[in-house]
Amino acid sequence: MKALSQKRRHPLAAIALLLMGLLLTGGLYAVATSVNQAKADTPTASASDVEQGGKLFAANCATCHGMGASGSKDGPSLVGVGAAAVDFQVGTGRMPMQMNGPQAQQKPVQFNDQQTSQLAAYVASLGAGPAIPEAGLLDGKGDAAKGGELFRVNCAMCHNAAAAGGALTQGKFAPSLSDVSSQHIYEAMATGPQNMPVFNDSNVSPEGKRDIITFLKTIDANGSPGGAQLGSLGPVSEGLFVWVAGLGVIIAFTIWLTSRTS
Repeated sequence: MKALSQKRRHPLAAIALLLMGLLLTGGLYAVATSVNQAKADTPTASASDVEQGGKLFAANCATCHGMGASGSKDGPSLVGVGAAAVDFQVGTGRMPMQMNGPQAQQKPVQFNDQQTSQLAAYVASLGAGPAIPEAGLLDGKGDAAKGGELFRVNCAMCHNAAAAGGALTQGKFAPSLSDVSSQHIYEAMATGPQNMPVFNDSNVSPEGKRDIITFLKTIDANGSPGGAQLGSLGPVSEGLFVWVAGLGVIIAFTIWLTSRTS
């Protein structure tokens, strides 16, 4: 007992106990998080879908992303990105890429819905990641006012307050969100494609994402009640239009007056 008591008084004993506690807590948390994420994010897909998705991947995606989606110098690893990322990138035509550039350009979709689902199922089988959202989160029946607040705080600095899109640095840009499907909007928030940050459930809850989608669909439905949008750039485009159009009218009127005098 005396020897044990002396060891407890060792100056490094407290540090050793603290490190052991941190390691134990971190290990338990990592295990619990991975299990919960796998249960929540891994979609249910048939073995045949996964198999067919693997064949489609090998034929169309492995050139850049490597066999088994392990990545290469031309494309990142897709292990753990989840089904939502694949559904967004492939479903909007951004993938497979047509050419290298600052970011993937949207183009006509190469795969049909079934093939897109099979590709998503295959990539999801490689590791847990964000799943394709449930239909209840895409119904557009959220709170548009709350969605507008969330959008202005988290999204407007890139996508414009009217969701008209905007330019970024080095040839990159934030696209317009007009006429984008609710599913793809949700998936973009959950996965962070291109230069967009990831808004996971800790940043913006599923209900918050639903509110943002409702806000964007409300903008689409209302159109532009104030007249021509002029790119929805506010006083910049409006001032330029007034300056150019106003000067043009004045010059034309001046020419007309002088021609009548002569």
